[in-house]
Amino acid sequence: MYKILFSFLISFTCISLFAQDVMTPEILVQLNKVSGKGITKDGKHLIYSVSSFNLETNSKSSSTYQIPISGGEPQLINEYKELLVDRNISPNGKYKISTADVKLQKVNGQDFYSDVPKSNVKIYDALNYRHWDTWEDGAYSHVFYQIISDNDTEPIDIMLNEPYDCPQKPFGGSEDYLWSPDSKNILYVTKKSSGVDYAISTNTDIYQYNIQSQTTTNLTFDNKGYDTQPAFSSKGQLAWLQMKRDGYESDKNDIIVKIDGNSINLTSNWDGTVNSFIWEDKGTKIYFVAPTGGTVQLFEIEVPTSKEKISGPKQITNGQFDVSGIVGQTKNTLIASRRDMNHAVELYSVNLNNGEMKQLTHANDAIYNSISLGKIEKRMVKTTDGKDMVTWVIYPPNFDPSKKYPTLLYCQGGPQGALSQFYSFRWNFQLMAANGYIIVAPNRRGMPGHGVEWNEQISKDYGGQNMQDYLSAIDELAKEPYVDNNRLGAIGASYGGYSVFYLAAIHEGRFKSFISHDGIFDWRSMYGTTEELFFVNFDLGGAYWDKNNAAAQKSHTEFNPAEKVSMWNTPILIIQGGIDFRVPIGQGLAAFQAAQLQGIKSKLLFFPEENHWVLDNQNSLVWQREFYKWLKETL
Repeated sequence: MYKILFSFLISFTCISLFAQDVMTPEILVQLNKVSGKGITKDGKHLIYSVSSFNLETNSKSSSTYQIPISGGEPQLINEYKELLVDRNISPNGKYKISTADVKLQKVNGQDFYSDVPKSNVKIYDALNYRHWDTWEDGAYSHVFYQIISDNDTEPIDIMLNEPYDCPQKPFGGSEDYLWSPDSKNILYVTKKSSGVDYAISTNTDIYQYNIQSQTTTNLTFDNKGYDTQPAFSSKGQLAWLQMKRDGYESDKNDIIVKIDGNSINLTSNWDGTVNSFIWEDKGTKIYFVAPTGGTVQLFEIEVPTSKEKISGPKQITNGQFDVSGIVGQTKNTLIASRRDMNHAVELYSVNLNNGEMKQLTHANDAIYNSISLGKIEKRMVKTTDGKDMVTWVIYPPNFDPSKKYPTLLYCQGGPQGALSQFYSFRWNFQLMAANGYIIVAPNRRGMPGHGVEWNEQISKDYGGQNMQDYLSAIDELAKEPYVDNNRLGAIGASYGGYSVFYLAAIHEGRFKSFISHDGIFDWRSMYGTTEELFFVNFDLGGAYWDKNNAAAQKSHTEFNPAEKVSMWNTPILIIQGGIDFRVPIGQGLAAFQAAQLQGIKSKLLFFPEENHWVLDNQNSLVWQREFYKWLKETL
């Protein structure tokens, strides 16, 4: 009965609020967002939340449900924490982990001078003075523990006076710390470096803090790249994810397991990279998700009893969708989140014997059933060096091949981010198609899921082969009679925004319009103002002042859009976030100023309080409206 009522209410909402036959910005911003909380202790139910935004009232809401693992009617619940295992409680039930920020360093003016309490100056003498969208204030995230039965005992800081973060900033969470099975140790992930060393390094390690001795041991001291996501099996065996090279944030991500005291790489001989994983409940396998062939799928790998018996991974799921995350496992069923270019995330059960998937949540079914969806086609395009490149082509709803359509080349960010079957609430292909555009989305060089060599080729070759890959994709589609060659555009964000700036100089008249969001315009300025310097060091080859470094000099000159801006002659919309410290504000402003001074039709869309993304719902609506307004004017 509840499921019927729930469906009726959603359907009524669709009819009353979304009386449209295709996706619109207003529908997109009000879609329900589903998130898995976990599987109940008895293994019988899935707990999940559904959040939404109401445009009319400008308000957000969230509800929590439980649904049988086998499927059925969802039940609205108010409290759910007691139904799930609390990973912050030690296995013996005696201790609890908490996290809090600890002020350890002086940064603000009032920290140094007590007689100026209203000053807002910040004083720095080392790097890492800001990160993502936040200025460093001298406070560090720390892990604490305390005895549950003794409320009078102050929580104990296991990183006492250490100026390092756990959870890691800016995106770290509970995956950065956990209890050992015997409740004697807390494992945590952090990068124990500061200043310049912090800015140029990716060397996070997994540390073990012993409660009794109050001593800390570095468990991964011999690896110089990322060590993340530690997890114990039901047998007490430790596994984690590892990248080998310091300073390379997009290195191959492998699963490491402790076997007989040795760290064994289970995926070293597999030509792929791992996103995330969980242990099988029996502790004999590991399930993980990874990009492959323009999608993200679920895999399993056996955990051997010795390093001589390692076998390769086995793919469990297969289809034109992304398995975007794993919620948990119970018996022979795994719960995962799934999405595709036409559908936002819903939760599915996966039969681990045959990979069959069953949809459990239906938060947006009624909305999608009320609008027309476009076709999504996977095509293979030959590149200039003779390789086969996966290219997604998204067609407008009710596509008519006898007509001609304006077409957009989508340039993916990252640069080494998978262009898979993702569903974005900003760069939404379904919405672009609903506005009458064909979208061409090539898996150009520098994307995971096509082998390590393909993924790594882009580093230090930003203006090279991958730019030709873009042009190969749009040129191939331009041969189709339904593509209007007089109305081609190129769009993208971050590295995709850089791609737009670069293509604006070398496209030889192909495109009639460009849109760049938070794109890199001038590598020298970028090198001097971005915060994670390991990225520009590895991918560009080094600093612009290093005249003896051929790779760096080529990146900062030949591959620098600012060096080619005199070749621009096409309308361009430039979008910039005011608190984007990854691709700082000067990049967008300099590009807009260069376009304006050359008399090129251009517009600046500036979001003072947005970072590298647009997160505010009303801001996102302005973003969408200006996006399509620009395309209508210029295509």
